[in-house]
Amino acid sequence: MLKIYYGDLEADNYIFNPDVFFNNSYEDEWITDQLSVQMIKDVDRSDVIGPKVIDSPFLGSIPVERLSGGVKTLILMNNDSEHIFNASACGDNCAKWILKIAEEKDLTIRLGYLMDFGKGDFEIEILNLGKTVHNGLELAEAVLDNHLI
Repeated sequence: MLKIYYGDLEADNYIFNPDVFFNNSYEDEWITDQLSVQMIKDVDRSDVIGPKVIDSPFLGSIPVERLSGGVKTLILMNNDSEHIFNASACGDNCAKWILKIAEEKDLTIRLGYLMDFGKGDFEIEILNLGKTVHNGLELAEAVLDNHLI
């Protein structure tokens, strides 16, 4: 299940800058994992050549550290269950992947904006409110009505 904390978060296991954290902690097998390959292809429009090289249509062959902050954050979410990541590093193009990761495991993230999780049904717990919402309208109403962002 996906759990979201909106606004400023102070926790020992909170990673404010997932981009830098990723660069200093990722493991090669995370990059070649099937889900990572799909996320990199979808979000960054790039292909994984190997654990150290990505083929970007915009930049050519790049090291893993040059992936977007959004993809790095998604890969961390999928592989590191010990931390809460600042998902504000992700754009709306990452939302479906966050939901997919949360289908497989409990996932807690922090957001500073109202991410568009699409028109479909989902289950998201808003930690600030102790409330579970089931679609984008319920999420927007809960976040905006309670001035969480």
